Amino acid sequence: MTGEWPVKSTAMTSAPPVPGDRSKAWLMLGVAGVVVLIDFLTKQWVVSSLTLHYPQSILGDVLRLTYTHNPGAAFGINVGEHSRLFFLGLSLVALSALGWMYAVTPRADLLRLLALAMVCGGAVGNIIDRLRYDAGVVDFIDIGIRAHRFWIFNVADSAVSVGAVLLLISFYLEERREPGGAGA
Repeated sequence: MTGEWPVKSTAMTSAPPVPGDRSKAWLMLGVAGVVVLIDFLTKQWVVSSLTLHYPQSILGDVLRLTYTHNPGAAFGINVGEHSRLFFLGLSLVALSALGWMYAVTPRADLLRLLALAMVCGGAVGNIIDRLRYDAGVVDFIDIGIRAHRFWIFNVADSAVSVGAVLLLISFYLEERREPGGAGA
């Protein structure tokens, strides 16, 4: 026995971390930490500087800052009176699954690691709000034209969305690399 961990060849498994090699952990902490920090600071500014439900024009009617609370999830998904608690629990379960995916993703798959770190950072940012505010997550980025508006969102939502798209791209690229995949 050589004392080394066996390495499996599938993309969703990896050897346990080698002592002293913390590059994956630093990537997660760095990216997720920056997302959480920016999300927290922008929400703090919004809560202390803007009036609830009163739009502030940034780029005419296209981009506004409108402070609101969302007890539900992205895109206005709401499950009723207990939405905040339901989505808090769901977020914690999702964060656990994302953490597992991050742990088993090879260090060489930087796109997937970046994507997972962004999604985790966004999830943590919104979890913090669900714990802090009975009214739900602080949202404030308001995009649209006149009455045709997108759902109001925040930095954490943006990180989750961009991270999810990057994650899909990483899965697509992995499939194309696999023998018998779309690229074969």
